[in-house]
Amino acid sequence: MIGVDVEILLAAGYAAFLLIVAASLELAARHSHHRSERMRLAGFRYDAQVDLWTCPNDVKLLRAEVDYGRGAVFYRAPAHACNTCPIKSRCTDSDTGRVIEHRPDSWLDSELRRFHRGISLTLVVLAALILTVELVRFAAQRDRMVAGAMLVFVAVYGLHLAAPITTRRAETEPRA
Repeated sequence: MIGVDVEILLAAGYAAFLLIVAASLELAARHSHHRSERMRLAGFRYDAQVDLWTCPNDVKLLRAEVDYGRGAVFYRAPAHACNTCPIKSRCTDSDTGRVIEHRPDSWLDSELRRFHRGISLTLVVLAALILTVELVRFAAQRDRMVAGAMLVFVAVYGLHLAAPITTRRAETEPRA
């Protein structure tokens, strides 16, 4: 670009790189979480029409409890079915029957997500800091426009990443 300082272009490029790394971390962490959830429920099938899980031995796990505070639904198999099951030792050690805790938004609440989200937000803040310094250092209008436009993009992505955290915190805080 003619008239834009090379340092501004490099800072904007580095900020874009940091955003790509942050987005990649988010995707990798989400994929890993969903994969571990599939492994935890390997062999079990969910039927949304009748709202129940079926185990590998065709025993139905019915909805037993709902925890609205945690956003979790618990499904339980009958104890007698689990206690006589030939694969019980590979499924559960409970004498009261296998329990599946289903949380539709479990990715949003997991500690792993918070850890990865913290790293991603740190990268976004670093990108914003670099661009802010460049905005202060350079006075030319084109330089400021490039750095400012990229800073807006970084801020929007940062707000997108922070929204689930701030929304969850507001929902769980006690009200006066």
